[in-house]
Amino acid sequence: MMWGRVLAALVILLGHAVPILWAAPNVLMIAIDDQNDWIGCLGGHPQARTPNIDLLAARGTLFANTHCQAPLCNPSRSSLLTGLRPSTTGIHGLVPGIRSVDATRNAVTLPQAFRGAGYWTYTCGKVFHDGSLSPKERQAEFATWGPAPGMGRPPKPFAKVPEPRHPAMDWGPFPETESKAADHVIADAAIKALADAPREKPFFIAAGFRLPHVPCYAPQAWFDLFPEDKVQLPPVLETDRDDTPRFSWYLHWKLPEPRLKTLRDQGEWKPLVRAYLASTAFMDAQVGRLLQSLEKSGRSGETIVVLWSDHGYHLGEKLITGKNTLWERSTRVPLVFAGPGIARGARCRRPAELLDIYPTLVEMAGIPMERRPARLEGISLKPQLTDAGAPRDKPAITSHNQGNHAVRDERYRYIRYADGGEELYDMQADPNEWTNLAATAEHSETKARLARWLPRVDVAAAPGSLHRVLIRDGATGAVTWEGQPILPTDPIPTP
Repeated sequence: MMWGRVLAALVILLGHAVPILWAAPNVLMIAIDDQNDWIGCLGGHPQARTPNIDLLAARGTLFANTHCQAPLCNPSRSSLLTGLRPSTTGIHGLVPGIRSVDATRNAVTLPQAFRGAGYWTYTCGKVFHDGSLSPKERQAEFATWGPAPGMGRPPKPFAKVPEPRHPAMDWGPFPETESKAADHVIADAAIKALADAPREKPFFIAAGFRLPHVPCYAPQAWFDLFPEDKVQLPPVLETDRDDTPRFSWYLHWKLPEPRLKTLRDQGEWKPLVRAYLASTAFMDAQVGRLLQSLEKSGRSGETIVVLWSDHGYHLGEKLITGKNTLWERSTRVPLVFAGPGIARGARCRRPAELLDIYPTLVEMAGIPMERRPARLEGISLKPQLTDAGAPRDKPAITSHNQGNHAVRDERYRYIRYADGGEELYDMQADPNEWTNLAATAEHSETKARLARWLPRVDVAAAPGSLHRVLIRDGATGAVTWEGQPILPTDPIPTP
């Protein structure tokens, strides 16, 4: 043990102050983009191939009922990294970034907490939302920033979707050479960071993979794992939206992501599902390369590994694709912890939130209280990391713009929209969320119990908010989507 990596504390034992020494653990944080529960160990799709994430879960604790704070990249990542809910900060859209918002302008972020505690900090790929920090702001977060390559583009798109198309709305085998794929480059950078990390101090390395975010590109070999004629489509109920409030459509009113009808009309539903599975498998292989490098470094035994995704993704369920909903496919994400002090082969079914990662890591690392923010809205998962069955009464809460929230406990999902519309699902009896129970008298107590957890602080979108921003005027009931009014008589868009 190197003395530079040792933290000291004093405890009172038999009336005497006795020094106790322990090694500060390293942290390897692996972020995934738009990864829903189509992970082998989560069982979200029967054909999902994620052997490396599954192996990580087998040597650690899998939180099988984890949910994001927002079903959109910037608010989700901003929440995780600051420890504050979107309903507290007003960060609901793809902009602004945390240093442009009063509630988070001076927040001590997760990497800053570790950096301030003497850790060597490094990041590569997508951890903060792309473009959410200026170059000057970035240097105050991680000490060292590695490459964060984009996905690149083939000569022409693969997918047949209506024009004008968003450039990300594509899926197919690309590039030909694996080493040129963005996630391969990001894994290379993280592997080099592991090799370069100083031995005299602990490290905090954060690697953010881009897949399976669209465009869903992966080399041909990964598509070959999923022959198109064998691909299983997710279950869909054609009348699924008949018992959901009209307001549920407003959360994804007009988006680049195509509706299921469009995919069917263009013959692109199965190709998208196949590409998502292939992209997930390719991303998992890069996770495996990184974890194997950690093992070879000889530092695995002193390193906490945490793997998470920022939110989920629909692939036809609820008749849509994309995120921006408060249903299970959009909010449920993988969360795995492994390393010293963490139970092996454990599966926790208590509700957990991405917001819990910050308090968990600083507690597990023994970072002094004065180096932590005074306010973190998540709860440490340390009790469940030693005993997966340890009690936790608090449910998981997901928000998407002001007034729209989902509350998820071990059995039920309750949703309330800004206009008062409601949904309630029994996730044990109805895992596809096909039957809305909100209007049934026998579930009124369940609904009231979950409603008590709705955020009491629920601020409007921060100044400068753009993209995926939905606003309802509480006085008039008027609704705007990305600055454009939605009238009660407007037909629901089908493309």
